[in-house]
Amino acid sequence: MDGSTWLAALGLALILEGLLPFIAPGAWRQAFTQLMQMKDGQLRFFGLLALGAGLLLIWLA
Repeated sequence: MDGSTWLAALGLALILEGLLPFIAPGAWRQAFTQLMQMKDGQLRFFGLLALGAGLLLIWLA
């Protein structure tokens, strides 16, 4: 993979991260508030699931 592929992947990740706050800021704020109330173990589990899903998608691509 070259540098432009990494930049494209980073750009796509930023676009996806920005969609919810742009489209529905109230829902994003509520989800963020709920995340802030989770315990560390719950957040780590959520992060692990996200990592696994991302690795699976990269593997499928």
